[in-house]
Amino acid sequence: MTRAEKTATIEALKDKLSGIDFFYLADSSTLTVEQVNKFRRLCFEKGIEMKVVKNTLIQKALESAPEEKNYAGLFEALKGPTAILISDKANAPAKLIKEFRENNEKPTLKAAYIDTDVFLGDEKLDELAKLKSKEDLVAEVIALLQSPAKNVISALQSGGQTLVGILKTLEERGE
Repeated sequence: MTRAEKTATIEALKDKLSGIDFFYLADSSTLTVEQVNKFRRLCFEKGIEMKVVKNTLIQKALESAPEEKNYAGLFEALKGPTAILISDKANAPAKLIKEFRENNEKPTLKAAYIDTDVFLGDEKLDELAKLKSKEDLVAEVIALLQSPAKNVISALQSGGQTLVGILKTLEERGE
């Protein structure tokens, strides 16, 4: 790879990583070509972008980001073969890796970057897979907000039924 190609790769990574809040670093080195192709196909189907890039280029792209991004915690995971999994959902790559590993040994999770938090090691995979997506959290908040309103409406409706019953009884007694 020429210096110009390396510079172009670093710039492309910087641009890509600056616009996202979560990505995963994984090791898929011992997978066969067939398994890698299957994994890439699954990534594509789930809307996850997979890139295999040299660790030094990844680190240079991360080093150029503002310090508040907290990318420095990822540097220790940049050893050995590394694939970057980029998604717009925080838990999608973790779920995909878990799903793929039902029948395969790899890929293993090296690190995950979620909104300035760094998760290191494969043992964090279950925790990351359980993260709720933004849509799930919004749905829960809406359900919680609707719950009191539904209770009030239900009480008013049942109270109305009771009131109608009482009036009917009084009307019948008066006759």
